[in-house]
Amino acid sequence: MPKSKRDKKISLTKTAKKGLESKQKLIEELRKCVDTYRHLFIFSVANMRNNKLKDIRTAWKHSRFFFGKNKVMVVALGKGETDEYKDNLHKVSKYLRGEVGVLFTNKTKDEVQEYFNHFKELDYARAGNEAQMDTTLDEGPLEQFPHSMEPQLRQLGLPTALKKGVVTLLKDYEVCKEGDMLTPEQARILKLFSIQMAEFKVHIKCMWNSETGEFQSFAVEEEDVQDDDEDEDAE
Repeated sequence: MPKSKRDKKISLTKTAKKGLESKQKLIEELRKCVDTYRHLFIFSVANMRNNKLKDIRTAWKHSRFFFGKNKVMVVALGKGETDEYKDNLHKVSKYLRGEVGVLFTNKTKDEVQEYFNHFKELDYARAGNEAQMDTTLDEGPLEQFPHSMEPQLRQLGLPTALKKGVVTLLKDYEVCKEGDMLTPEQARILKLFSIQMAEFKVHIKCMWNSETGEFQSFAVEEEDVQDDDEDEDAE
């Protein structure tokens, strides 16, 4: 009789070891960057897009970016004065919550702020994003779509039909209103009609100077700072 798969014992030793080694390596890399680069910045990302973050990494090859694994980064920098790696780094750790990253660079504060203040790129909104404007589609032929697309458009809720082989909107259709939380169907319609509403943008929250230990905050909201008893992660 074949042995039941449920009786099979799986060792987690290798998995745990690999995870621990990965975290330790990240801690070492972060601390090495603290020792190497002049400035450390914490940044947050609005409407995160991996491809656009990749573009920034490419443009800033002279610097180092770390994104995600907030808990591990807090350990590397230090959560409080007693365990911080260098003076005032525990103040930086308070900003490691949510979708934030760490930038190590030798560029000045003005150079960093100048670049990121002007780096804004539009993209298609996703489900759950807030609509940035009222959007209504006008009645009439939709010649940009092949006739085979008509059933798909109808499934999304659009009042369409084929007229002489041309996809046609039978009446004006309100896709969304400003402030609406977009549904998957609304987001899909906006993308099909090439309407971009999401703006990818990086916000610089704070800076730490490795030479002086000086810390400077640029955050304007209290919620940008992590309370001592919170331990959120963006992994």
